[in-house]
Amino acid sequence: MAGSGLKTQLMHRFYLPTHDARATLTLLDREAHHAAQVLRVRVGERVSVLDGAGHEFICDVRNVSKKSVLLEVVQKRFIPPLPYRITLLQAIPKGKLMESIIQKATELGVARIVPLLSERVTTHLDRESSTDKLDKWRLTTIEAIKQCGQVWLPQVDEPITPREFLARGEKFDLPLVASLQEDSQHPRKYFSAFATEKRHKPESVCIWIGPEGDFSPAEMEQIKSAGTLPISLGQLVLRCETAAIYCLSVLNYELSGNDD
Repeated sequence: MAGSGLKTQLMHRFYLPTHDARATLTLLDREAHHAAQVLRVRVGERVSVLDGAGHEFICDVRNVSKKSVLLEVVQKRFIPPLPYRITLLQAIPKGKLMESIIQKATELGVARIVPLLSERVTTHLDRESSTDKLDKWRLTTIEAIKQCGQVWLPQVDEPITPREFLARGEKFDLPLVASLQEDSQHPRKYFSAFATEKRHKPESVCIWIGPEGDFSPAEMEQIKSAGTLPISLGQLVLRCETAAIYCLSVLNYELSGNDD
């Protein structure tokens, strides 16, 4: 949000899901601990509170205790969402790489993240571990919006297989998949073709990112059979986390700015 509106980049940011017009806000639990014990905010200090739904509250600290922080709202503003929605369909990599991908995706303005249990994913999740992972991933998005000032909290879905996702029949203006296969094209070709046919930019885009070694041939065939277009990421083979950042950066470049 740099360069838009109030200069809040030097303020500490906190997350509090709220939509009302109260004159005061109260940080509790994790946010209160972070404010009082970690950042050690003081009475009179000005801070920013994000609700994850487009609102930013500029507040003055009025009281600090170990369990709560009382804030007085001095200004509220609403920032509309981007004119396009990007959905990242990401095969879950090993270790903690998924958290890093989610963090960067949030910083790059993704609207939705769908963790994929592809055939070549080494992570196998039962119901309990899946819930734990999902909670951690959603917490990662919260920490990321606080760090970068993003006022819209991305949605993180429960892990799902590519086949299960495709069975939902969800539609996107421009569905893309990062591919190592020979039929992949530069993404600009698809954006140019869409603009020529529709006379406007796509409003909803999804990008599929496979695991190390790409999706299996069967999965790739299913994905492309659903109308998804294969894009090339250049001559080098990228790690999955690099591929995600690369693709999201390209999509933002193509979708933002003027049509001319």
